[in-house]
Amino acid sequence: MKKIISLMCVLAMGFTLTACNTVHGFGKDVERGGEKVQDAANGN
Repeated sequence: MKKIISLMCVLAMGFTLTACNTVHGFGKDVERGGEKVQDAANGN
């Protein structure tokens, strides 16, 4: 039983770290998109 619980905890941590990296990457993409819009508005 302990092995199953330990395995589930390790998998949950792995999924959490993967999700954080995905959200972080998405945030960078949105930031770059915003910069492009801002540059276009400023005429750069």
